[in-house]
Parts: sequence; C-alpha cells; structure tokens
Amino acid sequence: MTPEQARQVLAVINDPARRAEFENTLAAMSAGLPPAPAPTAAPPAHAAAPAQQLTVQPDSLGSDLVQDTEALRASLIVQAQHFVALFGDLAFVVHWTHTIFADPQSRGILLDAVGRATLILLLALAGEHGLSLLLRKPLRGVTARAIATEKRLNLPDASPAAPDPSTQAAPAADDTGEQAATEAAARQLDMQAQHATLRLLARVPYSLMHMLIKLVPVGLFFGLGTGFAYMLTTTHQAMLVTLTLTNAYVVARVVYLLMETLFVPYSPAIRLCSASDQTAFMVTRWLNFLVAAPSVVVCLSTLGGVFDMPARGTEAIIRSVVLIEHVLVAIFTWRVRRHVASALQPSARLLQQPFWMFVSRLVYLWWVPAMFFNFALWLIWATHIQGGYAWIIRTVILTTAVVILSRLFSVLAYNVQNRLFHISPGMEARYPGLQARVNYYYPVARKILSFLLSFATIILFLQALGLPAINFLFHGRLGQKVMATITSVIVAYTVAVFIWEAANAVLQSQIARFENSSQQGRASRLRTVLPIIKTVLLALIIIIVAVTTLSQIGINVAPLLTGAGIMGAAIAFGAQSLVKDFITGFFMLVENAIQVGDWVTAGGVSGTVEHLSIRTLRLRSVNGDLHIIPFSGVSSIANTSRDYNLVVVDVMIDLSQDTQQLTRILQEELAALRKIPRFTHLILSDFTFLGIEQADGNGARFLGSIRTAPGSKWTVYRQYYSRVAVRMNVEGIKFPVPSYLNLIDNWAGNELKVDAMAKTPPRQGQA
Repeated sequence: MTPEQARQVLAVINDPARRAEFENTLAAMSAGLPPAPAPTAAPPAHAAAPAQQLTVQPDSLGSDLVQDTEALRASLIVQAQHFVALFGDLAFVVHWTHTIFADPQSRGILLDAVGRATLILLLALAGEHGLSLLLRKPLRGVTARAIATEKRLNLPDASPAAPDPSTQAAPAADDTGEQAATEAAARQLDMQAQHATLRLLARVPYSLMHMLIKLVPVGLFFGLGTGFAYMLTTTHQAMLVTLTLTNAYVVARVVYLLMETLFVPYSPAIRLCSASDQTAFMVTRWLNFLVAAPSVVVCLSTLGGVFDMPARGTEAIIRSVVLIEHVLVAIFTWRVRRHVASALQPSARLLQQPFWMFVSRLVYLWWVPAMFFNFALWLIWATHIQGGYAWIIRTVILTTAVVILSRLFSVLAYNVQNRLFHISPGMEARYPGLQARVNYYYPVARKILSFLLSFATIILFLQALGLPAINFLFHGRLGQKVMATITSVIVAYTVAVFIWEAANAVLQSQIARFENSSQQGRASRLRTVLPIIKTVLLALIIIIVAVTTLSQIGINVAPLLTGAGIMGAAIAFGAQSLVKDFITGFFMLVENAIQVGDWVTAGGVSGTVEHLSIRTLRLRSVNGDLHIIPFSGVSSIANTSRDYNLVVVDVMIDLSQDTQQLTRILQEELAALRKIPRFTHLILSDFTFLGIEQADGNGARFLGSIRTAPGSKWTVYRQYYSRVAVRMNVEGIKFPVPSYLNLIDNWAGNELKVDAMAKTPPRQGQA
C-alpha cells in the first residue's frame, strides 16, 4: 500500500459518513456472493431405500421462499451490525476520558471547571428558589382572580332560562313541538360554545401573567449564572462550562414553562387545554424528562469542543443521549395514547356516518405511526441518510392517503359484494332456495374479500414506506409465484363452487320437472340416488382442488397420488363385500328396482321398505321386526308394489260339481264387491276363469284370477273370499271329502273298515 492509499483509507475511517458508506458497500458485496456449497455426506445404509414422501420441487414457491428468507435474514444481520456500529465510538469516549484523567494538568483543568460551574449553578438555583418563594403570593392572587372570573362566566350555565308560561299553556302539535325542541337544543349548544370561547379568552391573560411571573426566577438564574461565570472563574474552560450549563438550564426551563401554560396541573382556572387534573399532572411531569435530554445534548456538544474531544466521541455521546430522548418520547406516547385518542374522537353527530365511525376507530392506533416516525427521525439523523426527512414527509402523506383510500375502496367493495349476493324476488321465485344457498357462501366470500383488501393495503403501505413491494409482486420471482398461487387457488375454489352449485341446481330442476310432469316414479328414483351423486361429485371436486392447491404452493403431489392409489387398491381388495354392497346398491337405485314404501321380498324376508342407502336395505316385516339387509346378500327382489297384483282363486270342488255355477257365483260376488266405494279403485278387472288345472280322486282344482292395484291384493283377497264362502255355502257347492283309514277300529283278524262318508281313496299325506 502506498502512503497516498494509506491516507485515503485513514480519511475514510476517520469520517463517520464515509466509513458508514464503505461498510454498506462491503455488506452489499458480501450479500451478493453465492454461498459456499455445503459438503454432502454419504447417506446411511438404513436410509438408502427410497421413500414415498411429500417433496418440495426445486423451482417451487417453497424453495423461493426459503432462499428469499435467507437473503432477508442476511440483510437484517447486516443492518443490525450497522446499528450497533453507531455506538462503537463510545469505547473511544471511555478511552478519551481515561486519557484526560491520566494527565495531571488536564485533570486539574477539568475538575476546576466542573467544580466552579457546579458551585455557580448551586448559587443561581438558590437565588431562583428564593425568588420563587417570594412570588408565591402574586401567583395565588392571579389564580384567585382567574377563579373569580371563571365563576362569573359560569353563572349563565348554572341558571337556565325559565320556560315561557304562554308556551306551557297552549299545547302545540307534535311536529311543532319537535321543531321547537330541536331549535332550543341548537340554541343551547351555541350558548355553550360561546361560553366556552369566552372562558378560554378570559383565561389567556391570567395564563400569560402566570407564565411571566414564573419566568422572573428563571431570569434571575440566568443573570446570576452569567455574572458569576465572568467573576468567579479563572480559566477559559471553566467560564465556557458555566455559561453552557446556564444556557442549557434556562432554555429547558423556558420550554417547560411554555408547555406548562397549556397544562397547568394545580390551577385549572388558568389551564388553556381541556384536560383533567390527572392528565395535566402526568404531562407536566413527563415534560421535565423530555426537556432535560436536549439540554444534555447542548452541554455535551459544547463541552466536547472545550476539552478538545474528537468529533467522533462527541457524536457518539450525542447519538446515545438523543436515542434516550426518543425512548422517553415513545414511553410518553404510550402513556397518553388513550387520552389523545379520546380527545381526537369526532362528535356524536358525525359518528352516525360510516366514514367517521372508521376514523373514530382509527384514532386509537395513532400511537403506532407516532412511535414509528419517532424512531425513524432518530435513525435518519444518526445515520446521515440523504433525503431522509423528505422521505418521512412523503411517507406520511402517502400512508395517510393509502389508509383513507383503502377504507373508501373497502366500503365500495363490500357494497358491491352485498349487491352481488342479494337475490331479487323474481329470481328467488324462479329458483326457490337460491338466496339461502348464496347466504351459505357469504361469510367465506366476505373473509376472502377482507384478506384480499388487507393484502393490497399492506402492499401499498409498504410501497408508501419506500419498499419496492409492487415491483416485488409483479416482477420478482417470488412475488410472481405468490400472485400466481393466490390467483390460481381463488380461481380453483370459485370454479369448484360454481360446478357444485350448478350440478345441484340441475338435479333439483330435473326433480321438479319430473314432479310437474306427473313422473313421480322417476322423481322418487332421482331423489333416492341424489345423495350418492352429490357425495361422488363432492369427493371429486375436493380431490381436484386439493391437488391443484398443493401443486400451486410447490408440493410435489406425485408421491401423494401414488400412495393414495396404492391405499385405494388395498382397501378395495380387503373390503370386497363392502365394495359389492356399494356397487349393487347404486345400480339397484338407478334401475328403480325398489323405493321407500314398497312391499318387497329380498333375501328371504318380506316387508315394507323403510330406508334405502348406498349399502343396505331396511325392511319392516309383518311382525314388526326391522331387517337390515346388505345389498351384497340380495340376489333377487320381488316387488309387490309395482304396476298391478293378481289374486289367484284356487278352489278344490267335487268332480260332480257344475263349474259354470261356480264361475257365475265368483263373477257375481266380484261385481258386487266392485260396487263398494272402498274397493272400486282397488279391483282393476273382472273375474277371469282360467280352467280346471287337475282332476283326480281328490276332486277338481278350479282356477281363476283377479287383477288388483299394486299392494292391494291382500285387502281384496280377504274381503272377496269372505263373501264367496258365504255364497258357496248358500248355493250348496260341493267340495271333495277326503277318505281315511280308521286304525282304531281295525285290528288283526277283523274285517277292514273304512269311513262310511269317505268312498274315495285318501288324499296324499292322510291316513
């Protein structure tokens, strides 16, 4: 390194601004270097086998998020190092102090200056305190006059005007009375405002007099401190220290008294600010701390030059003290946040409007930007940021505009959403239940809209702060993927909802069309399989949307789909009966084999169908038992409740009986039965003679049939046979009498005896 290069480096190190710029350049260069590749170790033996698991794609959103997070972490570490470097020169101050005290001459000058300045300040403070005690009586007099004036101005409020007797005697109409009451209230408010203004104007002279009286001791302190600085000091350093401390104290006291004039803690009659005694006391107490720090800054900046402290040391001390001042301001802001918010609340009349309701809620967060800009001011000043204060002004204007415009746009967006989700009466009459379906999705749509509005507000807010948020979203790699992911997910869910609702609407309209066209059977069948169709459609929609969402956020779904396929095959293989139940049940329902209320015979059980599901059939038998039959156990179904039934008339008659007579009896009784209103609609045909099925020694089998309504054959059968039995008995219809062998009267050696009434051989199964 040449001497010239060494001098340049030394100049950069000694100059805080150039040194900070050099550090920023080095940090930016180091952050831009590619990371060193990490050594890859050989995988253990037990981990060599491939495993099916969810993986993050190399070019996915997750990998980009990890990389950008690492870059942000590195940038934050660099900024934190820069922040700590601001106080690195405090070590130099400690070293300089040690050097001053190590030198006897410098130590003597310092101790002499500090000692004489302390003695002079104590004498000046004693004089100020003594004069303050002497001025207590004039202060009490000013306060007493202010209280008297306050009482005199409050007399109109204490004695309201009496009502007019003529007004009480003559009753007025309701609208006239309301108008009069409104006008009276307006006049009362105007009078109160006028009285408040008069009270405030009346307090101003007393407040100024109160402040001037308190400034007199401060003037005495300034005179004593300045005079003693020239008379009682022997060195130039002692005189400068005394004058510096005197001026700093006087400036702090004047600033405090000016602020105290607004918040007089012990004299409410001369208080110019409308605050409670507790608030005024708290504010004035904190003012003592807040005005002390600037005084210390002034003293240190002067003392550093007096004792030849390098600029870097003085700047380090001033930065630390000013930071403490800003911390005190932040604590004070936190303590008065509720009081300020209450004072900033709009009037009750304005709170009825939505915009001012939003403002009333927003003012409770005033302390957040206040604290932010409080520390931002210190950081700009401490780091010598070029254009920092212009940035603050621009940021305040832009952030305020963003908050107001975002609120207005959110109100407009919510109104548009409410109109979109409101179904007109004509549309509701055309599609019954549409409003209820739309209301079901309203909370979710409201949350999505709130998320989008909040997301857009945050982006604009960051852009207003100077961060390239918009450029990051629309031009950055990660931002583009975030926007694409959010858009794809919202579109996928929206399309899924529209498909689901469209399918439900089509199915419901089809059912209504069947019912309106007197196709009750088809409507009932479609209503039966409707839950199955909805379940399958919902499962497909959920799977497609879930796969789309996972793939958009960067998760490799191939292992997931492979695992799901293998698991589905295993479940199907291990649950064959269950799968068979579902498949058979679905086709049973689609083919309209049975419906709820039908009388069927399935699985060897006869009964009424009470419930149908995709897997089981529930039958209620005659004795009241409920039979739950899986569809895999149903090989055939006999449905008695479809189309029509047949009552088969099966009568055994004697071979000598006239069949025409029997046919006539059966036809006449059926005709008489059909004339009964209860059975008119149940009997669909006349009696049909089918012929003689067999004729032998047991007699002849007479067959006939009657067609009845579905499920009505037993009702017709019982009533018809009860009538036919009586008629055949009256007509003397002959029936075959089976013969039998009397085993009691027959024993060995006796003649075979047969029942005299039975001349025909015994029927099969009788003895």
